[in-house]
Amino acid sequence: MGFRADVVRAAAAGRDAARAAQPITACPHPRESLLRSAWVRGYAAARPITRPQPSPE
Repeated sequence: MGFRADVVRAAAAGRDAARAAQPITACPHPRESLLRSAWVRGYAAARPITRPQPSPE
């Protein structure tokens, strides 16, 4: 398999981890790896975007 397939798999694994409510620290790839970037992008894509909560006054 090529690197592209590895990147696609890493992004899909990141999405699956986010949907399973795993912490972002569950990424299995080392910090220096480009696969880590793909995993984190997949994770971020699956997380809902929330608005900042107003501060209580």
